[in-house]
Amino acid sequence: MSAPPSGPLRVVAVTYSPGEALEGFVSSLAEATTRPVEVVLADNGSTDGVPERVAAAHPHVRLLRTGGNVGYGAAVNAGLAGAPGRYALVANPDVRFEPGSVDELLAVAARWPRAATVGPAIRTPEGELYPSARELPRLSTGAGHALVGWAWPGNPWTARYRREREAPRERTAGWLSGSCFLVDLEAFRAVGGFDPGYFMYFEDVDLGRRLGRAGWLHVYAPSAVVVHEGGHATRREPHRMQRVHHTSALRYLSGQYPGPRNAPLRAALRAGLGGRMLVSYVSGRVAAGARFQRRADDVGRARRGGVA
Repeated sequence: MSAPPSGPLRVVAVTYSPGEALEGFVSSLAEATTRPVEVVLADNGSTDGVPERVAAAHPHVRLLRTGGNVGYGAAVNAGLAGAPGRYALVANPDVRFEPGSVDELLAVAARWPRAATVGPAIRTPEGELYPSARELPRLSTGAGHALVGWAWPGNPWTARYRREREAPRERTAGWLSGSCFLVDLEAFRAVGGFDPGYFMYFEDVDLGRRLGRAGWLHVYAPSAVVVHEGGHATRREPHRMQRVHHTSALRYLSGQYPGPRNAPLRAALRAGLGGRMLVSYVSGRVAAGARFQRRADDVGRARRGGVA
């Protein structure tokens, strides 16, 4: 295998009035990697002036206007266009990178040459570990997760789908959260990047499925750690995000069961997700969220090699 390139690593963040978290995102990259980086802010129509201010303050940050709120996947595609080298990093603008985390993602990628994406352990500011490396949704686990996750967060279907009961370890997954991952550009381009038909949510699930079908892997690397505040879009427009989440879920699941023979199943999915959306409106929750079942000390043990 050839030596890793020494040129800048493209880092793409999609911005939409990101607030002050963006400065922390850019600043934390300085200790996250020894490589030079070029940060592209794929801006979907921010009105808070923050992307402009951050780009003006940092010579390695470039503002790319997408022309409007084109959605997450389409903006990432624009930000990655023409990216040099083998790898690039995609992350939400409210992520903060722990020291050495990006270099660790690159080191893990070198150990897994068929990895299309490599994702870190993602912690909340409170130290909870987000289940970011999951199995692809299947009809059985997806239905159980969607239907009973509200009242029974620790149910076996959710746990199986999100793999929450496993000790953190370097492993493959069905897909990795698009909130932060290292991506092999050859693989990404080979499958056409993100499907812009997903405005938000499930674009990472769909990408994971298509890359997996093409023979690529997704590797979870808990030895790299980032902190993700999360929830900015949901707090800003909760009802719209609930609608978008369920619309994207229907698009993804319906696509797995095409043709006239599966029409009744698609109708049942539409009815079930419609009912779930009504529940989400009442409860104010976007997704059936299970408890965060592991805390930061579990990740720390994984980083020190204490977890198999």
